[in-house]
Amino acid sequence: MTAPDSLPKLQLFGSTALSSPVTGGHIACNPAIDLTATVGEADTTLYVWRAGDQLVSKHVERGKRVEAVRWKEDGQFLAAGWSDGVVRLMGLESSKTVHHIRVCEAVQAASASKIKFIAWSRNVTGEGRWRRREGKSRRREKGILLDADRTSDVVVDLPHELTFLEVETALPKLSPLPVSGGSGDDMFLFSTTASLEFVFRPCKAEDADDVHVMVVGTADGGIHLSIYDSFVIGTLKHSPRRDGVFQLCGHSSHPEASTHMLLLRPQAWDRMALYLVPMDLKFLHQSPVNLSLLASRTTTLQNLIRYLKQTQSHMATEWKSTRELPGKFMLAVQDDLKKMPGGDMTVVQALYHTVVTGHVFPAVKEWLVDSLAERGHKRWEKAVVSGLTGLRSLVHENFIPALERCGVVLSRLLGIARFHESEEKIGFDEAQINKLMDIVSCLMLVAHKVLTTVMDELEHFNAFSTWLRFEIDKQASSSVSEEITETEATMDYAKVLVYIQHYMTSSPLALYFDEAAKEDYIKDQEMVEPGPSLLDLLDKQLHEQEAGRPYMKVLPRVGFLVNYLTSRANTVFQGIAEAEKQGVHFGQATEVTIGRKIWKHELQMSRPKRKIYIIGSDVPLENSVGRPISTTACGLGLPEGVSVVDFKFLDDKSLLILCGRSGMFQTRSEAASWADKHADEPRSVLLRVAYQSAHLRYEKYTAGQCPSVLALGEEVGVYFAFSRISGFTPVQMEVQRASNLRGEIPARVCLLARDRAMYRTYVLPEDLSEDPQQL
Repeated sequence: MTAPDSLPKLQLFGSTALSSPVTGGHIACNPAIDLTATVGEADTTLYVWRAGDQLVSKHVERGKRVEAVRWKEDGQFLAAGWSDGVVRLMGLESSKTVHHIRVCEAVQAASASKIKFIAWSRNVTGEGRWRRREGKSRRREKGILLDADRTSDVVVDLPHELTFLEVETALPKLSPLPVSGGSGDDMFLFSTTASLEFVFRPCKAEDADDVHVMVVGTADGGIHLSIYDSFVIGTLKHSPRRDGVFQLCGHSSHPEASTHMLLLRPQAWDRMALYLVPMDLKFLHQSPVNLSLLASRTTTLQNLIRYLKQTQSHMATEWKSTRELPGKFMLAVQDDLKKMPGGDMTVVQALYHTVVTGHVFPAVKEWLVDSLAERGHKRWEKAVVSGLTGLRSLVHENFIPALERCGVVLSRLLGIARFHESEEKIGFDEAQINKLMDIVSCLMLVAHKVLTTVMDELEHFNAFSTWLRFEIDKQASSSVSEEITETEATMDYAKVLVYIQHYMTSSPLALYFDEAAKEDYIKDQEMVEPGPSLLDLLDKQLHEQEAGRPYMKVLPRVGFLVNYLTSRANTVFQGIAEAEKQGVHFGQATEVTIGRKIWKHELQMSRPKRKIYIIGSDVPLENSVGRPISTTACGLGLPEGVSVVDFKFLDDKSLLILCGRSGMFQTRSEAASWADKHADEPRSVLLRVAYQSAHLRYEKYTAGQCPSVLALGEEVGVYFAFSRISGFTPVQMEVQRASNLRGEIPARVCLLARDRAMYRTYVLPEDLSEDPQQL
């Protein structure tokens, strides 16, 4: 072995002292940017750190614990599995939860179905692999003509570019929603421009061949799949043996392969056996429709519906604010009017009488002067004007633009349905999309009705408010001033009367926002489902209402239509998910045992026609189910006295082992002598193993038997020391490859200290070639 002092040293990339120690071993290093996620405070708080002890964000879900964390491969999302059975995706540019993916129900999450494992992978679609091969052949040919200029550098795939042409960019951008007034998990998600742009990211043509898959394992053996950030495929279960429940504990994949490798362990694990299972995702290479296009459009539609639901919640809040305070004011005078002789006069009749005749009933005068007065009038005016203007802005700036975008997305899905018709199962048909477009048209009609009604009510209220203030001043004054006379001369009494009669106690907006009776809801729901055209039915019911005849009271409600759109869209999403789920198949399992307890495991999938090591199965990367699988194994022996702390695969060439350094000598006396002279020196080193080297001997694997052990030599292993590691004892390691997604960032290892409050990041050499002698 190489003497310790002559080992090449890894340069320190960053060091961070955590204010909250890591609990549960949860630490995840971002693959594209220098960020690290940790979990602290008894697994209840999720932290994101930047090098230099800088806390970027802190996330807490009241009464819930973090069960697993993992960054997406492009570094854009942090997935955190919580104890309520929900995986929450946090965006890189925002600490807000961008997506909520329910993996198991809350009741189950509290018992046996809690989240145990999360993995991300990037796969290239079958169409993408074909296009790349075609692109290489095209580049060998002569250039193409563009505007009569010959160029040899441009290769245009016009159908592909048209497929991912973003029409939405020609539409107005969606505006942020107010911070207050929302509801549910998405209450604050759409409140900033940055979070909106992050949620509604366009699908670029250059990224269209990549499909990101998230795999989540649960304690009851569930394997939950989702693609394109948040489009759920569903939950599957697989048991390598007929008996027992098997939990997902490891995952690996390769971008060019549709087969993923899963590592499963029995629920009652005795640490003696693991099972290597291939999972073939056929929809990655055999999807009848462009998978990225379908997933991006459906995900965009999901997000737009979430945005519509939040906007509808804000609209309902603004509507209530225009009615609550005025209702309280009018209720006070209504009680006094009931005490008058006759006792059947309403506030509408009393105020109408005052406007027409100029006479004021004593109860009304007392109400105007003593109860309402100037302060009450200002509060009334502020509540109504701010509520109506807010409602107008929400409809004009948020609701209608979102509906327009829904129309564009649905037209794209309609084109996909018409192109494929019933020849291939894509999960939805033309009739379903037409129904969604019909509902969106109804919402657009209602939105414009609401907008015009709000404008009319606002105009009439301004006239009424002017009259109300005039009447308060007039009744409170002992004499009529010149200013009061001038105000009276310019008063628009016609609009005042219209407001009192049609808007004051029962606004026309109630048709779209008031709560409907349960029996009306059930009756109208039954009439809506079989209807051929919902838009025609809605238009007819609105005419019936305007004519004063019986009409469907639930159909015009904004809340009903948004919920109806959500339920019908979910049917489409579930159909697509079921169609893709049919393409998920599990292959033959390989039992992994070595005759003794397995205390740590790691899984890496190499390039096609390579092996998976240390115990590796030669698995066909496409259509693997039903085909034979061969397994080989090789044992690696470290020098005597060296203890393994952690290990991770860097790529399909290198295995990195974090180990103790005290035993890296030919004899024990040599190690003791070095230890006496260097008592203050750290003893942790990084060992890089070229695990596909020709010097390693792989033999046929036999379950229950240990493979032959090969002593690691310089021909396959190289040690690296760490700079500035005195007093720092690492106990856990994360490895990330080099990335240029957000600026150049080198390959690196992240070490967590024994106190779990300090982690350090070290840069790996740029070239880890297969021949260690070249390092």
